Parts: sequence; C-alpha cells; structure tokens
Amino acid sequence: MNRRPDVVVRTAPDAPWLPPGSRAEVVRSSVAPSPACLVRLLLRRGDDVFCVPREQTGALDLPTRVVDLSDLDGRVAAAQLALEVLGRNARLVPVGFVRNVVAEDAPDYGWPVPVAHFVVWEASGVPVVDGEWVEAHGAGSLLAERHWFPLLSALS
Repeated sequence: MNRRPDVVVRTAPDAPWLPPGSRAEVVRSSVAPSPACLVRLLLRRGDDVFCVPREQTGALDLPTRVVDLSDLDGRVAAAQLALEVLGRNARLVPVGFVRNVVAEDAPDYGWPVPVAHFVVWEASGVPVVDGEWVEAHGAGSLLAERHWFPLLSALS
C-alpha cells in the first residue's frame, strides 16, 4: 500500500467543543493514528454519504463506534462497524481523522489528553441498516458542522 503524506486540511484553534487553549485538526491520512477514540464509516454515492441518527441526539452523522482501549488504531472497531452496516466484511481504508490536541484536561472533556483521534475509514457497498444518503457537497450540506466534514473536500 502506498502511503501518502498526511495533509492538515483545517485547524480550529480554541475549538469551542474542546477545553480552552486546545485545537482540533482535520487531517487527510492513509494511516490510522493512535490512540483512536471513535471510528466513523464513510460510504459515498456520488456527492452523497450514508448517515444514521446519532444515539444521543438523533442528528444524522456517519455510522460511528467507540474504540476499545486495546484497539490502538481503531482497526478492529472499524471492521465491526462495517460488518454491522454492510452485513459483510469489507475492505476498509483509513482516509483521515480529526485530532484533538488538548493542553490541559477538563472534567467534562472525556477523551485522552494530550491527543485523541477520531478516525474516518472508507468502504464501499450497500448498507443493510436503516439510514439516509445525505448530500455532502459544499457549505450548504446539513453535515457541514460535523468536525470531520472538511475531510471530504480533501478526498475529491
């Protein structure tokens, strides 16, 4: 497999969802980093991506799974997620991640410090679970506020 160099697509200094003084980076990468905290499954169909409702809020997002501490880069969690969503084993390719860089922990943060990764893995196939194909092109997309969204433009 050819490893492309990582590319920082966007940096959000003082990201409002992180403790003060922290930053979030969206990185295009062909390698899944550690520690992986969440994995997301990217299924594309033209300009659309497959989404399911988030458990806590019902808002649409890529299918997501929490990564066990022993699964350093999230590979096992991504395979389990793909099996659940696609109903079969799938070839998974890491395409990027959001990296939280946190200087100082805060009681309501809940992820590893100083660095936590939220990895996007891409596969192809037809979902066997309920969900929606959502237009994901441009700033007008209902997904534009998702932290991983800037990664899509870097994949085109």
